[in-house]
Amino acid sequence: MATLRALKLDRKRFLELLEKLIGISEKLQDNPPHFVPQENLAIQHVMAAVDPFRVENGGRLHVEHVVYSEGRGNLILKIPGTTEKVVSMVGSHLDVVVADPECWERDPFQLHVEGDKLFGRGTTDCLGHVALVTTMMTQLAESRVELDTTVCAVFIASEEAQAEAGVGVDGLLENGKLEFMKKGPLLWLDTADSQPCIGTAGALTWDLKCNGMLCHSGMPQQGINAVELAMEATKYLQDVFYEQFPACDKEKEYYFRTPSTMKPTQISCAKGGLNQIPQWCLVQGDVRLTPFYTMEQVKKVLREAVTRLNEDPTCLPSHGPVSKYAVPGKKASLELRFGEYVMHGIACNLTPYYHALCSAIKQVRKECQPYSVSGSLPLVKEMQDAGFNIFMLGFGLMSSYHADNEYCLLSDMEQGVEILASWIANCEGI
Repeated sequence: MATLRALKLDRKRFLELLEKLIGISEKLQDNPPHFVPQENLAIQHVMAAVDPFRVENGGRLHVEHVVYSEGRGNLILKIPGTTEKVVSMVGSHLDVVVADPECWERDPFQLHVEGDKLFGRGTTDCLGHVALVTTMMTQLAESRVELDTTVCAVFIASEEAQAEAGVGVDGLLENGKLEFMKKGPLLWLDTADSQPCIGTAGALTWDLKCNGMLCHSGMPQQGINAVELAMEATKYLQDVFYEQFPACDKEKEYYFRTPSTMKPTQISCAKGGLNQIPQWCLVQGDVRLTPFYTMEQVKKVLREAVTRLNEDPTCLPSHGPVSKYAVPGKKASLELRFGEYVMHGIACNLTPYYHALCSAIKQVRKECQPYSVSGSLPLVKEMQDAGFNIFMLGFGLMSSYHADNEYCLLSDMEQGVEILASWIANCEGI
């Protein structure tokens, strides 16, 4: 394994590909219907980079371009080993979040190399990883190092927005394209800071419509103030949530910085004059749930809480001597709805392959500090439930994710190749 452990990033090859990818990132922005990415444009550049190393051209790199929606492809790269064991790198995506050039100090759709910093939309999330892994796979293919383990990389479409189902990794899963990867560890390469991410939170959006009764503000005793109702009902639901889903020891074990949370993020109400008490108020927000609870539990608990309030809204605190939530012939009511799209959190299984990754990180960076985030990643929990031995890593900067003036560090990417090569070598012995 000496040759594999000695692998260093071909800086020139990496930067040339990254420059091409960032140069088309304007067409990779993902925010339908305004921005629909054309991932095949990025795949064309990756295909050109790997072409000299393909089996068809006398090399040993197997390449499969998989498309489930016009112009929106996925790419599978594979270097076969001598056994059925597999190590896989999945999750590096070909779409990017939207960038507003007016908010940037540089053109976001061009690569800017300033010392160790590489600026441009997608450098951290996630075109930098695409260029990194592509370069590493070409170097592995070129090196002719013999491996027991098949090394596979998958670049996916449609990670930033899941407006169209079955386009990216979900389509690959449904069609069995990733099934062979269950024979070994799968590294989801779309996090940051060059340390293992071992947990994420689930995400669920919610709407709470609070129905009162319209009246003149000079006669508040005749109406039901929907804004006041919304304030108290939201607090009630939050109190129930934090009682039922408190911080737990597992969150400390997995290095979560925050426990599960439920909070409002937007509010609106019926339009009218400032001298009118509004008839309804809509509060919207989200739940971020650590993986030690389930979203079905959350839905059940909150629905039951709303049912109790609808039975007797007067149990809520009122505001002032005449504010109330029931008047003759009318009482306040609440309607709770949950968003259709749910992301589930994951607590990675800390298997020998995970410890092999920690060892590789220590070898290269001298220390390994696992962490978990309350952000969410699509489909990683579903992949774990389907039998994939999945954990997460990334070499961009968390502070730069989705940010204006996004950048990564070239030195981190160089160390990233060393970590991945060392990890693959460590996995050979498991």
